[in-house]
Amino acid sequence: MTGVAAGPAGAGPAAGRRRTRRIGAGLAAAGLVAAAAFGAAAGPAAARFTFGEGAGGAGITLPGRAGAVGFGLLAVAAGALLCGPRPPRRAAALGVGVVAVLLSFLCWQVAQAPPGQNFLPLGSTLRGTFLLALPLVYGALAGVLCERSGIVNVAIEGQLLAGAFAGALVGTVTGSPWAGLVAAALGGVLLSALLAVFAIRYLVDQVVLGIVVNLLAIGLTGFLYEALMQPDQARYNEPPKFAEWSLGPLADLPVLGPALGRGTLFLYLAAIAVPATAYALGRTRWGLRTRAVGEHPGAADTLGVRVRRLRYLNVLLAGAVAGVGGASYTLVSFSFSKDMIGGKGFIALAALIFGRWTPTGALLAALFFGFADQVQTYLGTVESAIPTEFLQMLPYLATILAVAGLVGRVRAPAADGKPYLGR
Repeated sequence: MTGVAAGPAGAGPAAGRRRTRRIGAGLAAAGLVAAAAFGAAAGPAAARFTFGEGAGGAGITLPGRAGAVGFGLLAVAAGALLCGPRPPRRAAALGVGVVAVLLSFLCWQVAQAPPGQNFLPLGSTLRGTFLLALPLVYGALAGVLCERSGIVNVAIEGQLLAGAFAGALVGTVTGSPWAGLVAAALGGVLLSALLAVFAIRYLVDQVVLGIVVNLLAIGLTGFLYEALMQPDQARYNEPPKFAEWSLGPLADLPVLGPALGRGTLFLYLAAIAVPATAYALGRTRWGLRTRAVGEHPGAADTLGVRVRRLRYLNVLLAGAVAGVGGASYTLVSFSFSKDMIGGKGFIALAALIFGRWTPTGALLAALFFGFADQVQTYLGTVESAIPTEFLQMLPYLATILAVAGLVGRVRAPAADGKPYLGR
């Protein structure tokens, strides 16, 4: 989105070094706070991290206080390296520092859990992270397709909701999850068609338009839910679910096995869609034209690219992707309920920005937000000392911190959100 674009493109190396030092100082400060606060609160009890999905099996046991302090100091060291005269790659050092602060926090929380619950199963945590991140991955990919074409997509929330509703309704009526999946994609396409027509043909402000489309989706699906689904759940809102697949020996691997070795169609579709989109954007004629339309549509037009037609195509494709993401709710785990997306579309938009408008970056950002959501769920089960209200804020707080603090200054596609009057 244009509101998050960077400052002058010609900022020199000196500005980059200053920014790196500021990030390093902030990371070192966060590490000091983690070492002092989490270390003091953790106490001497042990924190166990198991590699499977339960308390048994192999794992790592750390003294809670020593672990919290040690990981906090590791974050301090990463920040100090960034502040030094020859800093390492910023992304690598920042990643190490952020992970160290998270591990310091987890050492405190796991150590203070009641006896018998003071363990964190890494396998189930990673599995939950992937499951919670799936809708965000699809939503962020939809945002990439739109915004690399120059169209701001604030309507991801509504597209996910339309996909979830259409998938539940058609899947139940037909008795086929595959029919539900196709209907979910079409539901997302219908909402995207509204976004495309009013943004491209009638030049409506794209941010305002996205909010209106979201409200339309919330109102329409809520009305149809009360009119059809609520009175007769069995007939309209009990879709068959996609079965979980197991990839044989891969499912038995420690930590990664539960997350990657067992999953539904949506997990493996996302695993294909992210690299396929990255390759298509970077290596194909369609990708070159899409990037040109998002950066300089006038120049693309002079070279024969039909800018508006390509924007229509990509916005509709984005709607199909988001619709499939919505179906990952109702064709895997849940029946449809009013406003069941619960703001995940906006978190997907944040993942798009955090990931710097790239498919791979959006995937990593979605996993980060999914992890924050999973940690919130885990802490609720171990009677954390943190109040429940603050735990429920954790995924959204992570979103705010990531977009406002960790990304630095990022640049959106130059023509993002700018209407084009040519052909």
